[in-house]
Amino acid sequence: MGDIDFDALSRLLIEQDGLATRAQLRTVGVAKPDLDRMLRRRELKRDHPGVLVNHTGPLTWRQRAWAAVLYAGGAALCLESASESPPPEGPIHVAIESSRRVTPREGIRIHRVRNLSPMVQWHLGPPRLRVEDNAFVLAGRAVSELDAIEALASAVGSRRTTARRLLEAAARHPRVRRRQLLLALLDDLEAGTCSVLEHGYLTRVERAHGLPEGRWQKPRAGAHGAEYRDVEYEEFGLVVELDGRAGHVTWVAQGRDSDRDLDDHADGRAPVRLRWAQVYGTPCRTTERLGRILSGRGWTGRPRSCGPGCEAA
Repeated sequence: MGDIDFDALSRLLIEQDGLATRAQLRTVGVAKPDLDRMLRRRELKRDHPGVLVNHTGPLTWRQRAWAAVLYAGGAALCLESASESPPPEGPIHVAIESSRRVTPREGIRIHRVRNLSPMVQWHLGPPRLRVEDNAFVLAGRAVSELDAIEALASAVGSRRTTARRLLEAAARHPRVRRRQLLLALLDDLEAGTCSVLEHGYLTRVERAHGLPEGRWQKPRAGAHGAEYRDVEYEEFGLVVELDGRAGHVTWVAQGRDSDRDLDDHADGRAPVRLRWAQVYGTPCRTTERLGRILSGRGWTGRPRSCGPGCEAA
């Protein structure tokens, strides 16, 4: 029998939500005969290979997360498992260094990440990727541009990080997909502008589908002094506002937006407010709706198809 340090064993299990590896148990004096006895008495139960838990019932989400991290070794939660509100069901996603190999297990998804260690908050329980690095990993694995944009914009919008901190973290992700788009997006978010969204509207909506040429940033006197409409189709009384702000919009900002929309309505203009999803997610559908608005206000043309499957024409 080993000379077990029961105080150290208790601290270990408390810190890790009742889980420990065989190697960790050995460090507190649990020898193989002790472990066999604990298993017979059901004081411990094997979960993943080399990982044990101190009860025989179902595991909570945090315990499943600890089990996955301990099984992979030198690992950290990532992707949705590292989010503020991880999904209660489904696999646990963990990141390991790209040079390592870990045998897959049911309920665990292993992701190999280059230069992992500086990206991890090792002091957390369980360890997880930093908010900024996890956002870049999510963006890099995104299927669409909109999903990549959402990964970074949502991180800023959650107020768990800032655009500046994400820009600083970008140095740790030199090979992320769509890097130039994402860096431009972060510049916009930090500056409070939406040039990426404006460029997307110009190229994906207006030009790609042959809409009339709008006038950009036309000044107009408003209740708060000089105001600028993002895109105005003056001949047809249509104003398009591009709202690229992330996260929680303040009460004052909401009120100012409503005032501008009311002013446009009062002056006979139709204000339309578009966001990332309409421009990068469904540009053809957005164009079709704008085409109908323009037609109802005197435009005699019609949107053209931008390619196979386009629903604008």
